[in-house]
Amino acid sequence: MKTKIILAIAALFAFSVAVADDDGLGNPVAWDSLSEEQQQVLGRFEVDWSGLQVERQERLASGAERWIQMSPDQRRQAQGRFDRWRALPDERRDVIRDRYRTYRDLSSEEQRRIRENYRRFNQLPPDRRQELRDRLRHMTPEQRQRARDRMIKQRADRPKTTDRR
Repeated sequence: MKTKIILAIAALFAFSVAVADDDGLGNPVAWDSLSEEQQQVLGRFEVDWSGLQVERQERLASGAERWIQMSPDQRRQAQGRFDRWRALPDERRDVIRDRYRTYRDLSSEEQRRIRENYRRFNQLPPDRRQELRDRLRHMTPEQRQRARDRMIKQRADRPKTTDRR
């Protein structure tokens, strides 16, 4: 479940224009330097554009460019993800952001492992996925930790293969 949320939020951030700001050091993006299409997509930011932090301007400009390149179906899907994100309570969004930051800070190998586990989980039949969710939901923190420890040990005990075709 965590990996599903982490990957969903990663995808959401790729298409979202509402991401938390950092310091925003660097050269500002001039409104006039945006293409006409980008200005159209970002129209609601025009009045406040010069007051936005540089990093946010860059993310918005980049996100607008990605939006322009999307097919209508991709746009509908992205809008649906964004709508679901905005409908979440603030506390839930904070948890998801924290998990995303944790994921982002992992090594590329750990990120790959999480993506692979997520892919395998999604290939399971829906009833098996629900069974696993229910089992996890009813575990105590100690049981979850023991299960994690077992998985780590199983991974460590597996023979290492260099050729993964």
